[in-house]
Amino acid sequence: MYFAVLVILLHCPSLKAQDSVITINKVELTVPSQKVKNGMSIELTCIVDISKSASFWMQHAFLFYKDDSLLYNTTSEQDRAHYKIFPARFADSGSYKCSVKANGKIKSSDDLDVQVEGLSQPKLTALKTELKEGEVVTLRCEEPEEKPPFIFVFKKLLSSQLPQVKKKQELKENFASVEFPVEEGDRILRFQCIAQVNSAVGSETSEPSNVTLVTVVEPFSHPKLTSKSPRNITEGDKIDIVCTTILAREYEIEILIQKDRRILNSARGQNSLTYSAIATVENNGNYTCKVELGRVSKTTSMHIVVEELFAKPILTPSLTDLDENQRLSLWCHINGSPKANFSIIKRPPENGVLLKTSSNFTIQAQVNDTGSYVCRAEIKGIIKESNPVQITVYAPVSEPVLSVANSSTEMVLGETLFLRCQSMSGTPPINYTLFRGNRLIHTITVFNNTYAEFRDRQTKLNNLREYRCEASNRHSHEKRSSYKMNITVIAPIRNISFGSLPHGEVEDGGDINFLCIVGEGSLPIDFRIFKQNDQKPLFYESKMETRVVWQKKSLSKQDAGKYFCEASNRARVTVRSNLLTVKGKHPSMEMSGSTAATNSTSEKLESGQNHYTELYPGSGYIEDSESPVKSTGENKGSDHESAEVEYTEVEVSTSDPYKAPVKKGTDTVYSEIRKANNDSGENRHSRIEGSPDAT
Repeated sequence: MYFAVLVILLHCPSLKAQDSVITINKVELTVPSQKVKNGMSIELTCIVDISKSASFWMQHAFLFYKDDSLLYNTTSEQDRAHYKIFPARFADSGSYKCSVKANGKIKSSDDLDVQVEGLSQPKLTALKTELKEGEVVTLRCEEPEEKPPFIFVFKKLLSSQLPQVKKKQELKENFASVEFPVEEGDRILRFQCIAQVNSAVGSETSEPSNVTLVTVVEPFSHPKLTSKSPRNITEGDKIDIVCTTILAREYEIEILIQKDRRILNSARGQNSLTYSAIATVENNGNYTCKVELGRVSKTTSMHIVVEELFAKPILTPSLTDLDENQRLSLWCHINGSPKANFSIIKRPPENGVLLKTSSNFTIQAQVNDTGSYVCRAEIKGIIKESNPVQITVYAPVSEPVLSVANSSTEMVLGETLFLRCQSMSGTPPINYTLFRGNRLIHTITVFNNTYAEFRDRQTKLNNLREYRCEASNRHSHEKRSSYKMNITVIAPIRNISFGSLPHGEVEDGGDINFLCIVGEGSLPIDFRIFKQNDQKPLFYESKMETRVVWQKKSLSKQDAGKYFCEASNRARVTVRSNLLTVKGKHPSMEMSGSTAATNSTSEKLESGQNHYTELYPGSGYIEDSESPVKSTGENKGSDHESAEVEYTEVEVSTSDPYKAPVKKGTDTVYSEIRKANNDSGENRHSRIEGSPDAT
């Protein structure tokens, strides 16, 4: 029996737990209206639906959220709870929800969007309600019950035009301040403001604030401008202009009188100011009186007309440009010929130098008489000055000097020549003209005492080019010419060829003749012959010819290798030929004619006879009719160019002293056979190696 009771007691907690089992079926958040006017209330109700395993009382925890931030929480045994926001402001717009916790379980409602429409009316205040012209109004607009960010719009209300508007953004505070200047003529100022807000839930604009009034006190009256002069003012009369104003109290005002942009008179701390002058036609125009205090400024204007007493004098010269020692006369007169006191003045200096107290002036002009001349006339204390007349006295130009900028009278073909022409005396502007021969190249006008620099590019070859220059100015003398200057034009080396006799292979102990030819270049020409990889030339000669022959005697196997020649002249450009290969071979049994033939050829090459064409066909570059020095073989160039070139094996007889020596047996000598176009004959020339542009 006790065991049965014990079992029942042990099962009691389990029975109690089963009696308190719940489940939260639904949580709902409601509001009378999702759109609420600003200043009204937002009434939120959170309702929960719970299922229980038995009937028992239970506490519920209700939590209210706005934009996921906790606003309010409470506990209740009821199935609902309420939360009220009053008064509702725009910042209360957002997404609301509620959650319910019970018996360790929690469930939330759906989000509920609530929009508060409108903003509360802002409050506008002025730091001072009474100001004077020139000061500033400081205004403060505030939204005490709303939250930033805001855009505050301030308005200065005007009766006859659109309001003046200023805007200010405020991100952290619910108020903002601005300043409006108090302008001339302002008396009672009316201001108003509104507030604007922009957020993720929308934009709203408040109703206008209260109207704030500011009274303006005028510190001084509008100025008055009067003239004490006669009604009809003539030059020589006295002008008196008076400006006055009335001060509301003792202010440190500034008063001034001006004509156009020029201030004629000014004073501080006074309520009146006078300007006096002896009238001239320059006094015609508008006069303004201005009174200033701080930022405020008031003006009054009047127009004054002055009748002319006499016209401006006229200065007439006999000449404005004249030669040195030529007669210069100046006359001064006034239209209508009134009686006046005349004087003639020269500038510089700025104040002028009095030349004569008279209406006329005559001198023998010198260069230092160049300048600006004026005439002054005086009647009844009124002085007038004529328009200035510029007089220039010209000294003749001296004989110009022609020089080269780099002091050299030689230049390379294709380069630019810089020539300077200058006359050491003569009044500028001076015209300088350069001539090449009788051809005018260019004219330069120089406006100071310096030289004219000319550029002439040398594109054609003349051994000598003759230059001169002319100088002239406005002096009546004729132009002056410089001495003639000769410029030597140097043609650079072009088209170099290099060959040998015999060609290719030379018997050991035999002689070889090297021939170096240039197609174009100014003389003298420096020739050098090198063996490849040697720094020092084997042969050097400077010649007044376009070719050179060098005989190397007793050639050995050690002399075999590659050879080349170089040529240069005063153009300072060195031209190198292609490489020529020379090989040594054992002498054959038949040597009777070889040495004689070689020596005979060398003698002919050195004798100056025109047999070079048998060694080198000749080629030359012709730029124009003014061609440079070319090789002596150029007369046959046209025949060679039109010929067809063939290479063939031939036997060369030693009896011909102008042909290369020939060995019988296995050795072969190649000769060029040039065919004429009509195939009427054959010309045989021993072949040599040349530059790529050689034939």
